[in-house]
Amino acid sequence: MLNSWLFKHIDNSALVVFRVMFGFLITVEAWGAIFSGWVQRTLIDPPEFTFNFIGFDFLQPLPGNLMLWYYGLMGLFGVFVMLGFKYRFSMFCYGLMWSCVYLMQKTSYNNHYYLLMLLCIIMLFLPAHRWLSIDARQNPEIRSISMPRWIWLVIVAQLWIVYTYASVAKLYPDWLDGTVPAILMRGKRDYWLVGEFLQQPWIRYAITWFGLCFDLLIIPLLLWRKTRLSAFILAIFFHLFNSFVFHIGIFPYLSLAFIIFFFPTQKVNKWFLRKKKPHYDKAEIIVPSYRKPLIAILACWFIIQVSLPLRHWFFPDDVLWTEEGHRLSWRMMLRSKGGRSHFKVVEKGTTDTVYVRKNNFLSRKQQRSIDTKPDLLWQFAQFLEKKYAEEEGKQVEVYIDSKVSVNGGPYRTFIDPKVDMAKAEWKHLSHNDWILPSQPEEKE
Repeated sequence: MLNSWLFKHIDNSALVVFRVMFGFLITVEAWGAIFSGWVQRTLIDPPEFTFNFIGFDFLQPLPGNLMLWYYGLMGLFGVFVMLGFKYRFSMFCYGLMWSCVYLMQKTSYNNHYYLLMLLCIIMLFLPAHRWLSIDARQNPEIRSISMPRWIWLVIVAQLWIVYTYASVAKLYPDWLDGTVPAILMRGKRDYWLVGEFLQQPWIRYAITWFGLCFDLLIIPLLLWRKTRLSAFILAIFFHLFNSFVFHIGIFPYLSLAFIIFFFPTQKVNKWFLRKKKPHYDKAEIIVPSYRKPLIAILACWFIIQVSLPLRHWFFPDDVLWTEEGHRLSWRMMLRSKGGRSHFKVVEKGTTDTVYVRKNNFLSRKQQRSIDTKPDLLWQFAQFLEKKYAEEEGKQVEVYIDSKVSVNGGPYRTFIDPKVDMAKAEWKHLSHNDWILPSQPEEKE
């Protein structure tokens, strides 16, 4: 039963077409980051410090303008993926370079950056180059018009996880009563042509319920033949709206590209691959010799994918406040946070105090990010301690006066101002006690 479910061969047209679309989009992502100034603002402008993922301090931006060349080369590998030229090597190089940048900086954290890293890993191992590729033209022996069904299942399951968790994360009061959508739309008041329209009271509720229901139901609706076309039309509207209003890069178009996996092969061939015939319908079941390791790897992959978004439930307090467990969990455009922070450096054994001007060390983009994220606040405190020790030979303590507001609520003290953050530890798997509770304890 399992063998027939996983290893029955089906037509590979959807995978081939998706490879071309994916290669094009990752090229746009890389080269677009250059021409939009994203690389400059995020990886070149920061004067002294980069907020990388904790534990990956060895990953630092290249000096000068070399990051522009880095992204240029990465985009070239994207072109090779699109053309199917040295496919696995090109996919490996792009995936490695993208993962390094992802782990190198989190000032511009975005869920689709994480998804792109996962997809690079998945696509590396899929035989997406066996048709309509330079590789297949140069080496006809690798040509194939079929693939095992587990490939289709992996793609659909990964999508289902992303959308489902995005929907479930919206099941909390500030989303359901329209508070968060209203805040998001408020920031678009001056938006070209539609700014005032987006301020209409009914818009917030339309976004609230359409967004929640779309994420929850889009995959089942695409799987069912009778609702597939309607779901596709809704998906076009939903993703183009997000692209137009929120400017979230290639993610909306990548989501639309995935829909190719839900349409019958006959239609895919008619639209994109007219010369790819015959349609593969032999219903062969080819069980590979590596069946057991493959099943074990897939099981581990999806256990991790299902588990990671749940980890915030094992931390005390609200993830909207603490941010512990927020990343890698598909909590997309879910809340609005504001904050302010001040760093005080005190030389040990003295009363000598310096109030740090963050703009001396951080770019504007970094300054906007640091105030609401405890790991960034902690990392900057560690940086200050090291800087004073290396440049002035001083042993210092670092204290933070930080206040945060969630979804337009009152500002509350975020970081314990009595804790020397230079000596505080960062805990990956348990709560960091120097993050104060979101609700102050009532005094009796």
